[in-house]
Amino acid sequence: MLSKIPIDTDKIDQEDLDKEILRKSLLAELDAIDLYEQMANMTNDENIKKVLLDVAREEKEHVGEFQEMLLRRDEEQVEQMKEGKEEVKELTGK
Repeated sequence: MLSKIPIDTDKIDQEDLDKEILRKSLLAELDAIDLYEQMANMTNDENIKKVLLDVAREEKEHVGEFQEMLLRRDEEQVEQMKEGKEEVKELTGK
């Protein structure tokens, strides 16, 4: 579940702080997606399931928003993601 932000904001510059905020936001959204999808799989009530899965889809959009903002600020992250994609292609042939 949502964790405490484990950084001392007095000892970090604003650019790094903004990246930390975006990463923590991504974590929170991913936690929410996981929680809502797990609960949807647990319930037998189809209406509850529909609402939970709808909310999970909305959280996935939030992940995209936070990720886009992070990638605009972290060039190293952009490069590492490209390298990760290439490595997966090499490993899987796709």
